[in-house]
Amino acid sequence: MPQQMIWFFVSIAFSMVAWGIVAARYIWPELRLRQRAEALQPLVILHIFRFIGLAFLVPGVVSPDLPTAFAHSAAYGDIIAAILALLSLLLLPSAAGIAAAWIFNLWGLADILNAFYQANHAGLLAGQLGATFFLPTVVVPLLLITHGLGFRILLQHQPEPAMQESRHLA
Repeated sequence: MPQQMIWFFVSIAFSMVAWGIVAARYIWPELRLRQRAEALQPLVILHIFRFIGLAFLVPGVVSPDLPTAFAHSAAYGDIIAAILALLSLLLLPSAAGIAAAWIFNLWGLADILNAFYQANHAGLLAGQLGATFFLPTVVVPLLLITHGLGFRILLQHQPEPAMQESRHLA
């Protein structure tokens, strides 16, 4: 494995840890007290920015050697995820909004997992990402964590908040 790939994976691992701490200390404590639709909204808003994945298609931003299969899959998958996130936001808090949030969350996670598969299958090297290096090393770990939170919220029974406040249990 080339040394650049080791640093690439170390960067992804550190980002997962850092975003995990942020989510555990700041994001989840706030969201767990909200109703399902209200808790989903900030997560969905974040994913509207997935249009940034279109940068994989911009010459000069990425290396000309970036595998086309990866670039197209990642870019188009991200723009579809962004559109689904926007649709979910517009439809929340209705039942259609919850259904749209399920569709978005399933698509969005599958898109990220597919991008990892496509990158591995194409033999992607970190240097081929060019300026988009920070998408998989900084942004994607946050997206993965927020997808996990989204599934946790979607699976909660309603109409109660995602988790009862601990002082109410005493």
